[in-house]
Amino acid sequence: MEKKLSYKGPVVLVVMDGVGLAPDGDGNAVKKAHTEFLDFALENYLNIPLEASGEAVGILKGDMGNSEVGHNALGSGQIIKQGIAQVEDYFTSGKIYEGETWRRLIDNVVKNTTSPKPKTLHFAGIFSDGNVHSSISHLERMIERAAKENVEKIRVHLMIDGRDVPPQSEPKYINRLEQFLEPFNESGKDYKIASGAGRMVAVCDRYENDWNMVKLGWDMMVGGVAENQFTSALEAVETFRKKDPKIQDQYLPPFVVVDENKNPVGKVEKGDSFIYYDFRADRAIEIAMSFTYCDFPYFDRGAYSPDDVCFAGMTEYNSDTHVPALTLVPPIKIENALNTFLGKNNISELAVSETVKFGHITYYFNGNSYEKAPLEEQLKVESDTLPFNTRPWMKSAEITDLILDNLEKYQFIRVNFPGGDMVGHFAELEPTMVAMEAIDLSLKRIAEKVDELGGMMLITADHGNAEEIADSNGNPKTSHSLNKVPCIFYDNTENRAKYYSKNLKDAGLSNVAATLALLLGLDNYPKDIWREPLISIE
Repeated sequence: MEKKLSYKGPVVLVVMDGVGLAPDGDGNAVKKAHTEFLDFALENYLNIPLEASGEAVGILKGDMGNSEVGHNALGSGQIIKQGIAQVEDYFTSGKIYEGETWRRLIDNVVKNTTSPKPKTLHFAGIFSDGNVHSSISHLERMIERAAKENVEKIRVHLMIDGRDVPPQSEPKYINRLEQFLEPFNESGKDYKIASGAGRMVAVCDRYENDWNMVKLGWDMMVGGVAENQFTSALEAVETFRKKDPKIQDQYLPPFVVVDENKNPVGKVEKGDSFIYYDFRADRAIEIAMSFTYCDFPYFDRGAYSPDDVCFAGMTEYNSDTHVPALTLVPPIKIENALNTFLGKNNISELAVSETVKFGHITYYFNGNSYEKAPLEEQLKVESDTLPFNTRPWMKSAEITDLILDNLEKYQFIRVNFPGGDMVGHFAELEPTMVAMEAIDLSLKRIAEKVDELGGMMLITADHGNAEEIADSNGNPKTSHSLNKVPCIFYDNTENRAKYYSKNLKDAGLSNVAATLALLLGLDNYPKDIWREPLISIE
């Protein structure tokens, strides 16, 4: 049995979203920022670097981590095969085409039409090979299979990336898809790109921060309406680049592809099938709600009814409400999450962040569930809707105020500071430095109160980003990194001398849950399910 620790004050878990460990360099905004507290903590307290990408968080080897899988690992204490790794298994085995959902989607457009005009199979999702939300290879494989099953008409709607891949790389993906579609069209099929928009402009809102983004995407795909019309997706991107050579793909305006008569080539119409092929939920759930909810208050869908379109997601985007009902890959079930364990042990807990990462520190941390444990509370600060590089401090101060107001009320507090990730995605040095400096000031404020109360603070991250906002050639890098993340045991109590690092060879985010259990004085954590703690107690 482990020896037990006991703190007078709270144990605080701080997730510095998107803050990894890397040597100093031109693209390392973490090192370049003035972060007096963080620098001191890294030098003077136990720090155990953690793996936060690839197989350590249940995805493919060599793939960058992300906030979803990172928080799943932190909160579940387990390495769960998920995201692209799970989906790849379904494609490789062919199980994705054997399920009832695929059959319904295909039969809906092939067998159930009484009109001479063929019904359309639509695809939409974040369009790249970034493998964080989706993969273009999944799109290609489904198109190829649909062709074999006699689907005559396919339309693709592009949620243009430039965030998990280089910021101006979109022409490469458009050309790849156009070349892929060409043989099908030569054989008599009708397969086209129908519309597109930057992922930070249309469709891909998250946590209901800006439903207007979703409406813009709805109007583009379903209404065939956008301010910009072009004869091809490539023409759209080239035109936008001429107007603003620096514009990143993720901010490209919505556009609709039209024919020679200026008619949209691919509106979503009654009787069609629609596959949203993202396997990550946070930027997919709202468009899924738009297509599937009967009672829908967020914007006017016109005469649309959920019965009009056979809609499916790559997987389930909300495990509590089971949205969407039709999925190509069954949802992951995560049991024995940390919050549930703490609830069973009568530990009071609080989760805090701002809107853009609130779902990560709650839903994903709690094993893909919105259900709160006994004695668990969650507090949210509303995020700005303007670009985060224009206010890179984000809501760090407001989040900190909430924590300071509640530190004495809870035994365990977890918080996510989004700035390293949300500002880091712009790949701009000065704003990302400011984001880090705002987080550093917040850490210092929390630390002072934690010391006063006799508690401790575990400071880590869910993945890297801000430490690598330029590649080896100095080009802007908007995607996450493969770097390890810190795990700092900020502790000025007598307990600090009672524990030491186990020096685990494969220490990763999933070792944090058991570590927190020990710090909270609990040695009855599920040892047969959770990965072992990072520390031993003397």
